[in-house]
Amino acid sequence: MVKITVVKIAKHDDLIAKYENPIKHACGLKVGDVFYSKNAEIPSNFCTEAWKTIKEFVESLEAGKGNFYDGWMKDPMSAMISCNDGFRPVSFYIEVI
Repeated sequence: MVKITVVKIAKHDDLIAKYENPIKHACGLKVGDVFYSKNAEIPSNFCTEAWKTIKEFVESLEAGKGNFYDGWMKDPMSAMISCNDGFRPVSFYIEVI
């Protein structure tokens, strides 16, 4: 099983003002939100676009593979991955539990 924790949410107001059409609810995630993935399945209420970004890492960790990028993380069975929203990227800490 893999635990997915929202650790940071950035917001780039300058990019939003310059390039984005206004939207009411861009992301419902909050720092501290925790999700669990079993069998590399998307957790309920998880952002589908964020899932596309982190799914490969979740699958690898759940399969017992880790050590991404040759020692990138202090804990080799973890990853720090951000979603692909360039205006308000969410950073997820993904770890095997």
